[in-house]
Amino acid sequence: MIKQIQLRGQTFTLHSSGVLYWNSKDMLLISDVHLGKITHFRKYGSAVPLKAIHGNFRILSAAVEKFNPKTICFLGDLFHSYKNNEWEFFESWVINTGVSCLLISGNHDILPETLFEEINMEVWPELVIDDFLLTHHPTERTPYFNISGHIHPAVRLNGTARQSMRLPCFFRSGEQLIMPAFGEFTGSHTLLPEPKDEVYAITPEKVIQVH
Repeated sequence: MIKQIQLRGQTFTLHSSGVLYWNSKDMLLISDVHLGKITHFRKYGSAVPLKAIHGNFRILSAAVEKFNPKTICFLGDLFHSYKNNEWEFFESWVINTGVSCLLISGNHDILPETLFEEINMEVWPELVIDDFLLTHHPTERTPYFNISGHIHPAVRLNGTARQSMRLPCFFRSGEQLIMPAFGEFTGSHTLLPEPKDEVYAITPEKVIQVH
């Protein structure tokens, strides 16, 4: 279910839900939840099951229970659209979880910051912690190691009998780690790894390093 990796001498735990736990900082990193997207699609006639909304919160709560973090950092695109009833679900979730939360703003985060202030949630354009630069968009900036989202990375795995599957993944290339999208119905973008890249595909049960 989990896999530990070393980045700049720090231990990070990859989880099959798509979250990343920064061990020494007791911080849970989550990218591209896209809350509000399901309600937005349903409003315009898409046949998305209502229970999928609660699925996002169920998985979020399970991740928090697993790691019991001091801080949760959302790496952008937390809320997909304008305010709808999923905001009330999120507001209640933050209050009941009781964990300090912050948001690195993404391109879909168009809600006014006052809404986040009301639930004591900080909003930043980016954040530097030690040797690490936390952003929504992948960013190369010396001397930092960048952790980001936005791309919704996936990798295609091919079997010996011509079967194939596409799985979301954590994608490390040089001094960057791009996180998978957390939310349901977010879509994904298949990346083609170079020989030196590190790819960690995720299934509902485990994290698999792809060689």
